[in-house]
Order: sequence, then structure tokens, then C-alpha cells
Amino acid sequence: MITKRIIPCLDVRNGRVVKGTNFQGLRDVSSPVELGKYYSDNGADELVFYDITASAEGRRLFTDILTEVAATIFIPLTVGGGINTVEDFDRVLKCGADKVSVNSGAIRNPDLIPQAARLYGDQCVVLSADVKRVDGQFRVFAKGGREDTGMEAISWIKRCVSSGAGEVVLNSIDTDGVKQGFDLEMLEAVSNAVDVPVIASGGAGCEKDFVELFHRLPKVDAGLAASIFHFGQVKIPDLKRTLRDNNILVRL
Repeated sequence: MITKRIIPCLDVRNGRVVKGTNFQGLRDVSSPVELGKYYSDNGADELVFYDITASAEGRRLFTDILTEVAATIFIPLTVGGGINTVEDFDRVLKCGADKVSVNSGAIRNPDLIPQAARLYGDQCVVLSADVKRVDGQFRVFAKGGREDTGMEAISWIKRCVSSGAGEVVLNSIDTDGVKQGFDLEMLEAVSNAVDVPVIASGGAGCEKDFVELFHRLPKVDAGLAASIFHFGQVKIPDLKRTLRDNNILVRL
């Protein structure tokens, strides 16, 4: 049995960690450097760092803060936001990232994923898919959930995996920040469609949401969350003990 991963997410805007609901209404939380170190020291398996307005603002990701975060933590770091070229991959990897997450950049240029996979390996390329239900269909959104691409999500995710994405982070816009549980229907559709690790993102509100996720969908490899960790509603060591008590394998 594969160990399940617990992954906090730092959504960074203007150098600060922020959090909202359904990708809207962002509020300030903390310093990404301080928060990243806290999670690294307190049982997180990995850390995700998103520069959430880089794509919408058409700029590069803030590398100064990223470099500081990477130097402070001792767990794998995935970085995304404004990743549009293989040069962007190179830049954030040199800042200390272990994996690079792409969304809008791959939508604009589908060749980006195979190009990056050839250069850095599939394990380095993470597809971050922002997905929302539109007219009964799972639809891919770009630019931090602001723009409906019109593309059906499952076929898009399969295409990206077949061209070199070694991992998928599925961000459900419908459940983001709502704290009523992960989007199990959407996650099941994706995890049945691909044979790479799938990370569930959006909707966790309490420890039992993670227990339900891993029991109902054993193919899902990891649970990602932000606000419940940031605001102390769920502490990662406590969550991992609860998962272990429910016969879910985790790294303690």
C-alpha cells in the first residue's frame, strides 16, 4: 500500500499567503516563509507554492520569496503560477523547487508539457487543473479560475498525462474553501482516467474529510488543503494520527 501524503498549499499574492472561497474574496493569512517553515517542521509531506495572480497579470512568478521559502524547508516543494515556457521551469527549479506545476501555460501551449518532461523528467511536471461544473460538464478554467476555456476536463487531463505530466493536482473550484468535503465525484472521474498520482484539492473542512477521501477513493494519492491548516482548524500531526487510526498508511 502506498503512503498517503498530506500537502499544505501556500496561495501567494504580492508576497503574502492569502485564502478565499471558490477562488474569490482573498484575505491575508501570513508570510509564506514563516508558514512554509512551520509546515516543514510539523509533519507536512510536501509543500505547494502558487503565485496565484502571475498568470492573470501576465508576469513571471516572484522568485525572491520562492528562493527564501525553498531555503527554509526540508520537504519536497512544488511551485506554480506564471509558468509559460521551459525557461520558467528552469528558473523555478534553480530557486529550489523540486516539481513545477503548470495550468494556464499548458492551455496556451500544449507542447510545454512534453518539452519540459523531456528536459526534466515526467516526475518534475505537475498538471494543476482548475475544474468547475458548467452545464453538467467538468470544464477546465485558466488564469486562476477566472477564465472558462470551454475544454472538457477529463479529456484534457488524459491528454496532458499522456504527453508527460507525472502528477495531477485536481483543484475543484466548486468546493474550494467551502469546507464541506473534497469533490469525490470529480476526483473519482480523474483518478479512474489516469495512471499517475492524483492529488485532491479543494473542500477539506475537518479530519474526517481526509478519512472519507482515502477510504472512498483509494486511488487518490494525496490530500491538499490550505485554510484549515493555516487557521489551525486541523493540525497535520493530529490528522495523521487520525488517518493511521483509520487504517490509512501515512508517514508519522
